[in-house]
Amino acid sequence: MPPPSQGTLAIDLGTSTTLVGWQGSPGAPLELLRLPPLSATGSDAAAAAAPLIPSLVLPTTLQPLVGQQVLDAGRPPETRAGFKTRLAGDSADASARWAAERLLDAIWRALPAALQPHRLVLTAPVEGYGAYRHWLAAWAEALPVAEVALVDESTAAALGAGLAPGSVVLVLDMGAGTTDLSLVRLEGGQGRAAPMAELLRFGGRPLLRPDRSPRCARVLGKAGLGLGGQDIDRWWAEALGAPQPPPPDWLQAAEQLKCALSSADEAAVTVLGAAGRRLRGRRRDLEQLLEQRGLPERLEALMASVEAAARRAGLGDGGIDAVLAVGGGSQLPWLRRWLDQRLPGRLLPGDRPIEAVVRGALAMTPALQVKDVLSRGVSLRIWDRRQGRRRWHPLYLAGQAWPTPDPLELVLRAGEAETALELQLGTIAAGARGEVVLIDDRPVLRAADDGGGPVNPWPGAPLQLPLAAPGRDGDDRLRLRFRIDDRRQLWVEGEELPDGRSIGVHRLGILD
Repeated sequence: MPPPSQGTLAIDLGTSTTLVGWQGSPGAPLELLRLPPLSATGSDAAAAAAPLIPSLVLPTTLQPLVGQQVLDAGRPPETRAGFKTRLAGDSADASARWAAERLLDAIWRALPAALQPHRLVLTAPVEGYGAYRHWLAAWAEALPVAEVALVDESTAAALGAGLAPGSVVLVLDMGAGTTDLSLVRLEGGQGRAAPMAELLRFGGRPLLRPDRSPRCARVLGKAGLGLGGQDIDRWWAEALGAPQPPPPDWLQAAEQLKCALSSADEAAVTVLGAAGRRLRGRRRDLEQLLEQRGLPERLEALMASVEAAARRAGLGDGGIDAVLAVGGGSQLPWLRRWLDQRLPGRLLPGDRPIEAVVRGALAMTPALQVKDVLSRGVSLRIWDRRQGRRRWHPLYLAGQAWPTPDPLELVLRAGEAETALELQLGTIAAGARGEVVLIDDRPVLRAADDGGGPVNPWPGAPLQLPLAAPGRDGDDRLRLRFRIDDRRQLWVEGEELPDGRSIGVHRLGILD
């Protein structure tokens, strides 16, 4: 018998459905787990091309029923649903927490015996992140897992889709019951630590501090609508001739037909409980129905609200780097066309919208070892044309994971008549803000830099990079790419502008 696999388990708890992912080792392929009897069967799973677990809990005299078990029982009126939205509020919702904990408990019990998670990463909404993380930390306290981490959903979805840290992204999430539009700026970017999961537990010891700022995306604007995929299913079932109100078998058939029309112009399904009645539909008829029911106007109102928030944040029409559609409804061709017409050229491919959050959560949770995060930041002395003097520009701040997955690019300007640019580096002095870092294989709380404090120059002569021609004040002359390798060494390479002459590859030193 092979030994148990000790990897990372990711759980994306959603309002209508929950997805569980597994990664056996850092960099290994993502495996979406089907967990019978919790995972949906039939059209529910086929529609999303992922083993979704309905976010449903039914209290019983014995053990609660969870997920697909609730649907198999006919989803009685006392079913707990939509509890996720109540978990991030200021006041504790005991009923919502009970239901969410029973769902998470059932997932943990349903894991295959061959999987023994060493690390658990959970997702949380950006709004209400603080309250959410305290609840999750309390729930995970009794789990037999060494490391527990938390990521915010917007950042995870964007990184799972391949966006770079520092990006401004518009995320449209159409779930079963709601549609949310969020404009977020991802943590990280030039001179800032890349997004990384927040540790709630390391080495079996809790790390949660109530006074520590959450590490999540910054919400620039958000708007929501109480309309989702289930409403579209009901409209479609009615248009296809279902009795009023549409019974569950008709709604299931309407959903199955809707999903089939995402990849075909025409399709047919069978209503299981209606004597095998065959339903046929066309994509153009479904799209006409969406327009007749006022979906464009409702989405336009959401967009107008978010765009107003973007203007207040100082973003113009070109300030949004990408548009990301997630959730089951994101597979509707009509919705993707609407987004692409509204913000041309910025819609990301939607080949795996359901798993984007889980994929990004795993990417934000590297294998945590002694050599994982920088305990001190490093800055580069650059020429500031506006101030007419040199100043320190942060390259990496404390908390930056290493080795870095992607190089940090920086363009340097030359001063008047300069014949060479020097790369003078310095260590950022610690400030008053607290942060957990790993020292001698132990998490330690210490002061963390914010990039604005004093800088101690590195000893020794700075690296000199000769220029082919003397600089003119303000000219861009070097495009540099910095990276940190698996030995904590800082390297730089790049080229001179404008001719592209390579400067070679240089080792600059070892970081703290």
